[in-house]
Amino acid sequence: MFDLFRTWKERHFSDPQRVILGVMLLVGAGLVYFLGSLLAPVFISIIIAYLLDGMVSLLQRSRLPRLAAVSIVFTVFMVAMIVMTLWLIPLTVKQISQLVQQLPGMLATVQYRLLQLPTSYPDLISEIQVRQVIDFLNTGISTLGKRVLTVSLASVVGLLHLVVYLVLLPFMVFFLLKDKGMILGWGRRFLPDNMDLTESVWQEANVQVTNYIRGKGWELLIIWGISYAAFKALGLQFSLLISLFVGLSVIIPYIGVTVMGFVMALAAFIQWGWSGEFASAMVAYLVIQVLDGNLLAPLLLSGVVNLHPVAIVVAVLLFGGLWGIWGLFFAVPLATLTNAVIKAWFARIEQRSDNP
Repeated sequence: MFDLFRTWKERHFSDPQRVILGVMLLVGAGLVYFLGSLLAPVFISIIIAYLLDGMVSLLQRSRLPRLAAVSIVFTVFMVAMIVMTLWLIPLTVKQISQLVQQLPGMLATVQYRLLQLPTSYPDLISEIQVRQVIDFLNTGISTLGKRVLTVSLASVVGLLHLVVYLVLLPFMVFFLLKDKGMILGWGRRFLPDNMDLTESVWQEANVQVTNYIRGKGWELLIIWGISYAAFKALGLQFSLLISLFVGLSVIIPYIGVTVMGFVMALAAFIQWGWSGEFASAMVAYLVIQVLDGNLLAPLLLSGVVNLHPVAIVVAVLLFGGLWGIWGLFFAVPLATLTNAVIKAWFARIEQRSDNP
């Protein structure tokens, strides 16, 4: 038994390069897991700076000085944030408040329409089944109301956090972009000199993750815009809010689209019941998803993140369980990093086996 363990240890951890890679991954995961709430502004700033750095590098390749490139990209970023703050967020908050106000009436409408189903389809559903569904909905709404009250009581703390974020994030993003070389050089002083394996993993994961995030960003915006135009033309209530979540659902593969399908069906059923308008809304949603899955996503993400669907679903469940909403959003990039680590790890073992 000990010989087997010793052989396994020597096979996987005798190479200093693999040990360095493993330690860095453990330290990074530990920082995020244990200090994520405390250092959230720092982590968010790093993520934003990482995403914007690609545009800075593109401008630099046009012979533009880094400071000028950073200034241009940061200005565009701030203008986009101001537009979202002054236009999109208030409009979204308005629709959310309208939804909360209309929720009791909507619940009553759902109950009324559900009670009509046994009469219309007596062979498919009974009144007892409908009553069970209504009781389940009432329990869910009651629980949701208690959670909303808890959130409202904690809203002052949340507002203070939001103010801190609004002040700190732009400041940190600008200096992370401007002083990228100096910051990386300072951090490099604390790392070992020879990190070939770690650097190769980072280069592969960096290319894959950057292309994935860029492609998903465009996919989100396009699906959001198409969904909003389609839902608005159909006269669907809360079309901006629903289309926004339809766009965001593309970030969570498979699960997001499925959940939003139920949400879309519920919203259309509350407004129109079983009618032609309901069918039109569901057909529009299905057409958008078919176009996204068969045209838009392959076009934007061609050759990016070559992961099996099962691996993606496992990543969503695992990282979502560990880090909540952030884990859901970054499940695929984290799975890509994990895949790069596994490939490099075993490639290194095979290389050492071929060259003893």
